[in-house]
Amino acid sequence: MPGLFRWQEGYGAFSYSRSQINTVANYIENQEEHHNKKTFLEEYKQLLELFEIEYNEQFIFKELE
Repeated sequence: MPGLFRWQEGYGAFSYSRSQINTVANYIENQEEHHNKKTFLEEYKQLLELFEIEYNEQFIFKELE
């Protein structure tokens, strides 16, 4: 659709320790199933809270409708 393209204004990065490699790999392998239960946006906000990262709701991306 014309007019919907925009460059991302920010980014997020999360780090896990080496001991969590299997957990992270398992998450990636089952990501499609996982996101049938929870949207990426819901999970992103949950990660921000888990890592105690302050954020302003105004600057969180919006899901496409």
